[in-house]
Amino acid sequence: KICESSGETLVSCEGECCSVFHMECLGLKLMPEEKFICTECKNGEHTCFSCKLPGKDVKRCSVSTCGKFYHEACVRKFATALFESRGFRCPQHCCTACSVDKDIHKASKGRMVRCFRCPIAYHSGDGCIAAGSLFLSSHILICSNHSKRNHSSSAVNVGFCFVCARGGKLLCCESCPASFHPECLNIEMPEGCWNCNDCKAGKKLRYKQIVWVKLGNYWWPAEICNPRSVPLNIQGLKHDIGDFPVFFFGSHDYYWVHQGRVFPYVEGDKSFAEGQTSINKTFKKALEEAAKRFQELKAQRESKEALEIERNSRKPPPYKHIKSNKVIGKVQIQVADLSEIPRCNCKPSDENPCGLESECLNRMLQYECHPQVCPAGERCQNQCFTKRLYPDAEIIKTDRRGWGLRTKRSIKKGEFVNEYVGELIDEEECRLRIKRAHENSVTNFYMLTVTKDRIIDAGPKGNYSRFMNHSCNPNCETQKWTVNGDIRVGLFALCDIPAGMELTFNYNLDCLGNGRTECHCGAENCSGFLGVRPKTAFATANEEKVKNAKLKQKKRKIKTEQKQMHEDNCFQCGDGGELVMCDKKDCPKAYHLLCLNLTQPPFGKWECPWHQCDVCSNPAVSFCEFCPHSFCKDHEKGALVASALDGHLCCSAHD
Repeated sequence: KICESSGETLVSCEGECCSVFHMECLGLKLMPEEKFICTECKNGEHTCFSCKLPGKDVKRCSVSTCGKFYHEACVRKFATALFESRGFRCPQHCCTACSVDKDIHKASKGRMVRCFRCPIAYHSGDGCIAAGSLFLSSHILICSNHSKRNHSSSAVNVGFCFVCARGGKLLCCESCPASFHPECLNIEMPEGCWNCNDCKAGKKLRYKQIVWVKLGNYWWPAEICNPRSVPLNIQGLKHDIGDFPVFFFGSHDYYWVHQGRVFPYVEGDKSFAEGQTSINKTFKKALEEAAKRFQELKAQRESKEALEIERNSRKPPPYKHIKSNKVIGKVQIQVADLSEIPRCNCKPSDENPCGLESECLNRMLQYECHPQVCPAGERCQNQCFTKRLYPDAEIIKTDRRGWGLRTKRSIKKGEFVNEYVGELIDEEECRLRIKRAHENSVTNFYMLTVTKDRIIDAGPKGNYSRFMNHSCNPNCETQKWTVNGDIRVGLFALCDIPAGMELTFNYNLDCLGNGRTECHCGAENCSGFLGVRPKTAFATANEEKVKNAKLKQKKRKIKTEQKQMHEDNCFQCGDGGELVMCDKKDCPKAYHLLCLNLTQPPFGKWECPWHQCDVCSNPAVSFCEFCPHSFCKDHEKGALVASALDGHLCCSAHD
């Protein structure tokens, strides 16, 4: 830990830091006979591995063999850090390169090579490790971020914009040769030092990458080589951390360079050959060799990716199987006192006490019986959540919907199928995870709302229920039950389900994160998208009637004997969540309290703003189909126009 060198006479700290030291670096002549604990562990003041400042407010990585400490603010700066109920896994357990490439599933798997000086880690092998890193051992390195070179004066920038390929007044990156017109990036010319987005994100050059290198007066195509693969005389040339050898095409020479003189070659690239009337034969040969080698490496990479995709298709992506919800952050699991748990009226002598076809009051009210309270005692059949009485099911691969869940035995209508379990998070953590998922191009979400500030995320941890697909005509449904004082989500059969049938439920926008995702359920009433209400005969029969009514600007009034259904999205902002429903007959609109500028739900019968004129608040007769704007007879003239969407009326707020 002190001199960064290996050796045979190393003594290990048996405290929390897991560090090792040379005896001479500690000033010891003999190996300590008793348990050795370093000064930091004795004092309880560890140094933050990120900012290098000591203190008692640092927290240890939850991985038992890690021993790295961080300030919470420091570790949260890294997208590769993973926060769990017991703490956090530090960035050294996730590949930085895979994270930058948005390959989030691969990032935390496999053997890691870790930087000795900072929270950076890579998968072992040339595919991920940043060029210019210095190996101290097979699993420890000093990454290229620790170059002794002054980056603010080392970059040699190109004379053209990387976006439009033209010259002019350019904004130059301080760490690599990239140059841009500020207007091409839609930014003002910044003052002081500036780094491009790739450098800010930590994107590094890697071995076996084709690049352009500035040497002397020329930009020349070359391949970045692993130092171990170049001739010994080249390995012996003077170089520092951050420097890496390149093999020049055409001339077949080697040279040590750094990131400030190199930028990636792209397919068909002839950046520095354009406009030249006579191209040097060696340079022309270099362009041909670079293009050929680029295609070879591309074919190797695609072949490797195809093999990995084929291998991954044999089993589902990894997740941790858990039996009950795991709390993350501030969320708490409620536990009721025995005196508060309702007692049903079933008897032990009943044929099926508290069973599916019984008249158990608790079952009717979606309360699970408690074994110490229920009169039926051990014969009680309303303890499916607690006893985890799930019918046997298996994970299957579907045609167009990824992985699914199939029952192995027949299931009766109303029978308990499974509990939806995962990490129990609050709304703030939920939004943070969705944002992180979008940044990493993750498209599969497993988040399901329990209450406004309690969301189950079955992505990283869950049970077989996480594999159940959406269907517009499902055979299961979600129900919120109270179990020992806490609200839990169960999946129950909507109909008799034969053995071998896939289990599905309607996500119904109760599941967060899907956005507008195409639906492939194959049901006759399929809506086409997740979260959109399935088609019904009622909607089809009235489609033409509604269209004509809107075009004539008549008051919308559709009589139906069906139960009034409300929309799943807020009519103001278009998002789902906790909504307030309009009580006016035949009005399907719903709103967020915030969108109504309310702090509490309105008391009594409530009509939404869509039914009052925007100008005078009198009853409206003309309605915008895309927002709550509406107008009375006196103010409707010119306020609405027919839109291109089937002639539906819209106000001036819409194009």
